[in-house]
Amino acid sequence: MLGPVTTNVVLEPAAGRPELLAVPTAKALAEHAAVLPLDLIQVGAIDPDLADTAAFCAEYGVGLDESANCVIVAAKRAGEVTYAACMVLATTRADVNGLARRHLGARKISFAPMDEAVTLTGMEYGGITPVGLPADWPILIDEAVAAAPRVVVGSGIRGSKLWLPGSALTLLPNAVVLPGLGNVPG
Repeated sequence: MLGPVTTNVVLEPAAGRPELLAVPTAKALAEHAAVLPLDLIQVGAIDPDLADTAAFCAEYGVGLDESANCVIVAAKRAGEVTYAACMVLATTRADVNGLARRHLGARKISFAPMDEAVTLTGMEYGGITPVGLPADWPILIDEAVAAAPRVVVGSGIRGSKLWLPGSALTLLPNAVVLPGLGNVPG
């Protein structure tokens, strides 16, 4: 059982509010209904101008340690590009150049350019979520995100957020938990 929600956002079952989700996100919830705990995945409408993590958390009473960021990276090796998502708590930074690069077997890795990330995911920048990413993309999840009883992530659009158990993210295709992926900035 999840603890009480500590936000001033009205939450509803995400599966019942497809208009608050990007098309790929709604499609993924439907396609993975057999494995995802849909009764625990909620969505809440927010001001799209406040979708960025710091502004969202300040306005809606969500702790940075309850918010998980989805960082899209482009890993390159021998002329091939692999895209992946890195999921880390907002209190940390993804170890993109170390752990993520090694895990993906890349010689070079960088944050995916905004226009590429938006085009390839079918989601809005600032709302990209691991729920509904292209099926062949690895989803690298820091252990703190996976262990969280509830995290807030994007919904694929800037006008809403998803609330779900961190463990639900580990049930997505190509998801892998990478201890140490999220580093505390020093």
